[in-house]
Amino acid sequence: MAAPPEPVLAAPLVDPMLPRVGRVRARRRDAPLVFTLEIEPAEGSLPPFAPGQFNMLTVFGVGEVPISLSGDPARPGRLIHTVRAVGPVSTALSRLDRGDPVGLRGPFGTGWPVEQAAGSDVVVVAGGLGLAPLRPALYQLLAPRRRYGRIALLYGTRSPADILFAREIDAWRRRKDIEVHVTVDHATGDWPHQVGVVTSLISRARFDPARTTALVCGPEVMMRFAIGTLQGAGVASTQIYLSLERNMKCAIGLCGHCQMGAAFICRDGPVFRHDRVRDMLALREI
Repeated sequence: MAAPPEPVLAAPLVDPMLPRVGRVRARRRDAPLVFTLEIEPAEGSLPPFAPGQFNMLTVFGVGEVPISLSGDPARPGRLIHTVRAVGPVSTALSRLDRGDPVGLRGPFGTGWPVEQAAGSDVVVVAGGLGLAPLRPALYQLLAPRRRYGRIALLYGTRSPADILFAREIDAWRRRKDIEVHVTVDHATGDWPHQVGVVTSLISRARFDPARTTALVCGPEVMMRFAIGTLQGAGVASTQIYLSLERNMKCAIGLCGHCQMGAAFICRDGPVFRHDRVRDMLALREI
């Protein structure tokens, strides 16, 4: 009698709610209450990420929080997360040292339209910690630089001490293929650059509004004013993208905390095209 056929085993499913364990490889302070962690998986490898996506980071025994990826997508083995210590979990993350374990889930969410922007001018508008989710997009824009038209980085923050990635910004300033403008709300010492809100920089940048893609990230009030200024300069709503990172808890659209109208920010965002969320942003309670 013939032997029974061998059973066909299905590939094990990866539970998106189950964190993998990583280890802190390096930690540095970028600004008051802002720290950057470099994390590597304790075993195996993690999937590549797109600029604009985020991971869920767990401090075991404390909790979990969504944090945008702020490193180079071309180096997926180095997970870089820039964290502001404002709550129990983010504060615990900022206190981790080299070798400490951290839980990883992700990457999740939609990314910046870097590929779709090929051939056009790109204006990157960042406010405060909003530069961190945009830094991976800048890496990709500058790597194959010839694929894009003019590129402008417009960055605003509270004071010179709050500027993120200051050495990198100085290096970008020295390049001739990207226009960099930085402003602060309150100048201190011998600050030589602009003082004022980041929207005041949009008129300084050189770009063709008819062929421009704008990437915007920062506090929501800043994004609303930046979007209005960009539209006033002639950039279409369909060419403006913003990152909304509020109220995300589960990362897969299960818990409902981040629901905005029919969309879930964690699942359908955090990057949205402006015309798709314009009406929702105008409502105070959403």
